[in-house]
Amino acid sequence: MSQKKESVLDGFKAFLMRGNVIDLAVAVVIGAAFTNIVNSVVKGVINPLVGAFGTKDLESYKSCLKGPCVVDDAGNVASGIPIMWGTVLSAVLSFVITAAVVYFLMVLPMARVLAKRAAHDRAKEGVEETLEVSELEVLKEIRDHLISQRDGGHDSAARNTP
Repeated sequence: MSQKKESVLDGFKAFLMRGNVIDLAVAVVIGAAFTNIVNSVVKGVINPLVGAFGTKDLESYKSCLKGPCVVDDAGNVASGIPIMWGTVLSAVLSFVITAAVVYFLMVLPMARVLAKRAAHDRAKEGVEETLEVSELEVLKEIRDHLISQRDGGHDSAARNTP
């Protein structure tokens, strides 16, 4: 029974130590911190800019269906059906800003780095292939020279050409 416990724990440890699990955990933590930054930018910069053209912030933009919307002191809707489209617009702006920052500050630079690395690797492979071909040529010359020495100096390269 202890053997089974050890193997389960070993399996769990192997699962946790996989590279992609650790990367995912780091991404979630950084994503949560980044979300706070984006929300602060939207509430501190975008909403006041929008407020310069209308109300104080995007979340106050709303429309009412079925008569006038009446809200009591507690903030509950007493009558009418409010459509809070300002909140939706704020969320869309947050998403667009987040996507733009992630693309321009993370994805695009990483794609450039990976493209440079791939070009470097392709160039390196080309050099290795050239070295392999030149090594083969040198080995053929050595073989031909040894054969000519064995045959007593006769030109045997003409006989051994492929």
